[in-house]
Amino acid sequence: MAWNDPQWGKKNEGPPDLDELWRRFTARLKGLFGGRKTPGGNSGPNGFGAAGLGIVAAIIVAVWLASGFYIVNTGERGVVLRFGKFIETTQPGPNWHLPWPIESVQVVNIEQVRTVEIGYRNNVKNKMLKESLMLTDDENIIDIQFAVQYTLKDPEDYLFNNRSPDDAVRQVAESVMSEIVGKSKMDYVLYEGRADVAARATRHIQDALDRYKTGISISKVTMQNAQPPQEVQGAFDDAVKAGQDRERLKSEGQAYANDVIPKARGMAARLAEEAAGYKQSVIANAEGDASRFKQILVEYSKAPVVTRERMYQDMMQQVLSNTTKVLVDSSKGGNNLLYLPLDKLMHMSGQGTSPAPVMLDTTPKPGTAPTTQDDSHSRNTFRSRDREDRP
Repeated sequence: MAWNDPQWGKKNEGPPDLDELWRRFTARLKGLFGGRKTPGGNSGPNGFGAAGLGIVAAIIVAVWLASGFYIVNTGERGVVLRFGKFIETTQPGPNWHLPWPIESVQVVNIEQVRTVEIGYRNNVKNKMLKESLMLTDDENIIDIQFAVQYTLKDPEDYLFNNRSPDDAVRQVAESVMSEIVGKSKMDYVLYEGRADVAARATRHIQDALDRYKTGISISKVTMQNAQPPQEVQGAFDDAVKAGQDRERLKSEGQAYANDVIPKARGMAARLAEEAAGYKQSVIANAEGDASRFKQILVEYSKAPVVTRERMYQDMMQQVLSNTTKVLVDSSKGGNNLLYLPLDKLMHMSGQGTSPAPVMLDTTPKPGTAPTTQDDSHSRNTFRSRDREDRP
């Protein structure tokens, strides 16, 4: 019965006749392939024959075979299964497999970087304390969040050796990090050893996944955050500041020591060199004086009087060279006035230049007898002049 039949849908009418519907459908197929209808609805000798069925079957087979074509993009691999069993892995490009239900294919992206987050989800503020709290070797608790990035290196192992390889990565990463943190000091994990902890975790996670044959290659382990628990953060900050002050004071003390010690060593070396030089000078002077004394002794033994007089004159020359006194022999000039530039001599003495003393020989010549009166007069005259010239 057709849908547009006015009798369709009446309450007293029963369900449609399935035989009638089938006869109509076969009649339409026969008309499509050139068959002739008979009054009774049955096909004649030239009706729907084997050729028509063959064409239909060929079309169905062609469509079925065409469904086996598939394309694998760059960076992907196709895993072909035959009745659920692994057959082969196909490379990027167009490929073909026996259509379903004989074979099927699973396309896996092996270059996609996948990320597993441990200790947090999507944001470091959204912490998972069950995963992030770990115990260190010095019995301190730290709150650590990190991410593991990985790619696939073997699609077959990734699909068939483990039921949930992504969860396996999470569990292995958490276990490995707990082991590494448990063997390290708190300060090492929080500060200077963060890069080393991440590198060690990368190696150990990869070794564990290789033993499980997951087909996963770890690219990088990134330390997102590592800090003490929030409840003790204030006390820990105070301890960190105290440690920093200690290191600063140690550095300042070391800098002061580095500045003072070289100076002290240089001064000690200079004093040692000066002492050695003074020692050599004293020894050389003593040896020179001893040699000079021996030479004088030899000359003195040859002419004692002359040597004694010469030594006396040398000593007087040495003593009088440091004074500004001027000796004048008044016995030679009679009453003639002798002019001496005493002001200039005193001026030269004030400038630090010692004038050469003028020494006049007052020793009487042989054959002349000096008078005591003249000598006393000369001395008195000299003394009076000396008193007048004093400032």
